[in-house]
Amino acid sequence: MKTIISFPAKIILTAIVLLFALGCGGYGSGSGSGSGAMAAGTPNIAPPLVPNMTTVGSPGFTLTVNGSGFVSGSVIYWNSTAHTTQFMTSGQLTTPIASSEIATAGTVPVYVRNPGGTGIYMNQTGQNSNTVDFTVQ
Repeated sequence: MKTIISFPAKIILTAIVLLFALGCGGYGSGSGSGSGAMAAGTPNIAPPLVPNMTTVGSPGFTLTVNGSGFVSGSVIYWNSTAHTTQFMTSGQLTTPIASSEIATAGTVPVYVRNPGGTGIYMNQTGQNSNTVDFTVQ
């Protein structure tokens, strides 16, 4: 003789609703390991850069960029080239500028890029700040 276990429809429906509401893992709340992190917001440079100008042939210096929205992993771009960046606070970053990078007079565009997303958010690119010009005279 076979025993058949039967569940009332109300229990089955409740179980289905709970599974649907809780999900099965996947993309849930993002708090699980390996879920990744969303891209940081848009950074903003508050002029002036410090210093904001120099003369051709001067020795290298440390550029300080003040603003807001900076995160660990933000990168200062000097003339479209990523520079090793030191995160000081969410409002300040620094980077060394070599004397070879100020060997020619002109205007150098400077901006900050925040990191993009990781894990399931890896398709989110990092955001660029406004661009502020540095003068080499």
